[in-house]
Amino acid sequence: MSSVAQMYPQTAMQQVMIENLIKQYGPLRALNGVSFGIHGGEWVALMGPSGSGKTTLINILGGLDTLTSGRVIVDGVDLSKLSENELVRYRAEKVGFVFQQFHLVPYLTALENVMLAQYFHSVTDEEGAEEALKRVGLGDRLTHLPAQLSGGEQQRVAIARALINQPKLILADEPTGNLDEANETIVLQIFQELHHSGHTILMVTHDPDIARQADRRIELAHGHLHFDTALHGPSQPLNCPMVNTADCCTSVSTDDEIRFDHLLEQIWVCAEEGKPAQAECLRASGASGKLSTVPEEPATRVLSRMAELHLVALQNGEALLTPMGSQRARDVVRRHRLAERLFKDTFSVDETEAHTQACKFEHIISPELDQRICTFLGHPKTCPHGNPIPPGDCCNGEPRA
Repeated sequence: MSSVAQMYPQTAMQQVMIENLIKQYGPLRALNGVSFGIHGGEWVALMGPSGSGKTTLINILGGLDTLTSGRVIVDGVDLSKLSENELVRYRAEKVGFVFQQFHLVPYLTALENVMLAQYFHSVTDEEGAEEALKRVGLGDRLTHLPAQLSGGEQQRVAIARALINQPKLILADEPTGNLDEANETIVLQIFQELHHSGHTILMVTHDPDIARQADRRIELAHGHLHFDTALHGPSQPLNCPMVNTADCCTSVSTDDEIRFDHLLEQIWVCAEEGKPAQAECLRASGASGKLSTVPEEPATRVLSRMAELHLVALQNGEALLTPMGSQRARDVVRRHRLAERLFKDTFSVDETEAHTQACKFEHIISPELDQRICTFLGHPKTCPHGNPIPPGDCCNGEPRA
């Protein structure tokens, strides 16, 4: 048995158990009461917008960061009870890291980069390092420097390095983010093989197509659990720590969230213009034409789901915002128009391009970033088209441009 595993007894059948995890940086809670478990051999895709807490969660699971409160148990080890030296041993014995940036030493060969990882595990086994590189298809690249390797080959060296301690848990943070399509396919095939050989994989990704290859998808939003395919369904409601608040998580997918935002935005604009938001005139595909990551669906069907979640009320073919829907629509409109103003004023793009880019950014801007953008721009009152930007908390008592 591993020396780290002997420190604490096995406490759960699941390989990873997270209970009410909170991570606080000053006044900001990066993770706010997250709870879920991962079974051994499971491949989980971790998704969510920027600022949702994905990387913080990965860093805590990997022993690179500590938790504020709650419990995180990996393979029987309670991370909250480990000292700094014990965390070093935990990282060496339990976890393999694969990052978007390859983090290879430029003056070491592929073989030496893998052997460097062995050094940190107090082992130097050239034959083992060579075998790890062969496992990822680089048996003929052992003596190549990183500069002599393609991006995909460098990522495969990084994967070989992560495998050198034979980890039970592999943590991958956007491992295909810097790769072209051909190399992405090769790297994902390696992860498929690792999955089939019994490794547990938690992979951060923004790509829905990659997420579909996993056994399960978990989504974070504003630091708490938003969606889990293992829990989704009427008989398995999510136990959201924000229940009965405006930020409560509902069991809907990221695709639906994007559709909801675009419909709420259109209903808000109709109200601004003093005309009814007739369901037959609304589009669930987004204001710029369509969203490539979201399949087309009739707006009336999406509006029915929104009505069940009390975001809208449907009366005689017209969609009306509820108080909850109005607040969310206001936030979406604010993010979109701030993004338009940012692109036009800061990056000097034309209004059409600013609108197109804002359609993408309105879904990933966190509340904290929203306020920073607004403050940076001097709390503007209107977007480039002259439409009003709803004020935020940061605008209280501030001069508005």
